[in-house]
Amino acid sequence: MPLDLLMSVALGVGLAAAVGFRVFLPLLVVSVAAYTGHLELNGSFAWLGTAPAIAMFGIAAIVEIAGFYIPGVDNLLDILATPAAVIAGTVIAAAVMVDLPPMVKWATALIAGGGAAGLTQGVTALLRAKSTALTGGLGNPAIASVEWAGALLVSLLALLAPVLALALIVVFCWLVVRFVRRTLQRKPVRD
Repeated sequence: MPLDLLMSVALGVGLAAAVGFRVFLPLLVVSVAAYTGHLELNGSFAWLGTAPAIAMFGIAAIVEIAGFYIPGVDNLLDILATPAAVIAGTVIAAAVMVDLPPMVKWATALIAGGGAAGLTQGVTALLRAKSTALTGGLGNPAIASVEWAGALLVSLLALLAPVLALALIVVFCWLVVRFVRRTLQRKPVRD
């Protein structure tokens, strides 16, 4: 596989992983990048690079980010965001994977893109559930801030250095799973 195709796949998977943090923020970043000519989209996804798409994703991103700061709503949004992240991860990956045959593009987008989005979303939902259990939800705004910042950082990094973005996601998921496993393995102290 030529380097351009590998970078295209890495870009798609990196952006899909960012969708696992926040569904609409990476879509907004992709829309702005395509609209300004900094990102080439697959032909049938040209609509992502239009002003109406930017407005739609901008409003959706603001509403989504704000919703994660409301106790109780944040946990409900995690439930809704999981299937939405897999779908959006598949779409965003397919949109940026150019010069691939359709069957290969969609298989890769579904497996790698949807899988990366689902994995990232699952890890963040696990982290939020752990935060809710440990802090009664008081720590969730901090988690929400890290998630939207992570979505923005990973989206921008995926555009600039796709392989580095993938490495960052792998390290993040590994650290969170390790943290959760350690906290679950702690034995309660008896008096």
